[in-house]
Amino acid sequence: MTNMADSVDLNSRRSGAVVRMRTSFNLDVFLSKADREGETILMLPKRQILFSQGDASDAVFFIQAGKVKVTVVSEHGKEAVMSILEQGDFVGESCLAGQPVRVASATALEDSRILRIEKAAMLRLLQEYPKFSDAFMSYLLLHLIRVQEDLVDQLFNSSEKRLARALLLLAHFGKEGKPETVIAKISQETLAEMIGTTRSRVSFFMNKFRKMGFIDYKGGLRRNGGLHVNSSLLNVVLHD
Repeated sequence: MTNMADSVDLNSRRSGAVVRMRTSFNLDVFLSKADREGETILMLPKRQILFSQGDASDAVFFIQAGKVKVTVVSEHGKEAVMSILEQGDFVGESCLAGQPVRVASATALEDSRILRIEKAAMLRLLQEYPKFSDAFMSYLLLHLIRVQEDLVDQLFNSSEKRLARALLLLAHFGKEGKPETVIAKISQETLAEMIGTTRSRVSFFMNKFRKMGFIDYKGGLRRNGGLHVNSSLLNVVLHD
């Protein structure tokens, strides 16, 4: 029997499939070139800041290659990772709803190619290209579902289950197509910030998962090796 968080996750996969079926418009192709007014290609090296919390919110960004970490810092200085975004994802889209300043920071996790679209230019695209508008709306709906899943995960699941789910999502389990299984290096500190626990707890569970054969360090994480995620890790998420 699955718990509430598991049910939400399974429902979102079905909802995501429905949304994708309704739109065959390819965002990557449409946004592959910065040949329209108000668009600029940014090449960000690893650890480069895309925007910081408190900056003016005046543009939308589309990730064409690489990964971006979105973080928020409390007034007491505590940092939390809100999401890890990758190719095909938007970031900073809240400016379209009138948000004047950034409420989070975005940093490249690896060398990344980012398309910057000024707010006015993005609004113009949405008005002039109905298919792009439909595809963008579908993206926002899927993103909202993911945010809801993350909230339920934090409220109802243990830190062990939250870590297992985070690793599976990073490896694209549950998405269309074949999972990547080997994900790029990600620090235990980042994983701890993603799931709301301590690094020591993450280290404990990672060692436990490795001993049980759920994950494997290809070449060793300290030597920039990848992290191999086996589908058997799903047992941790589905087990009550």
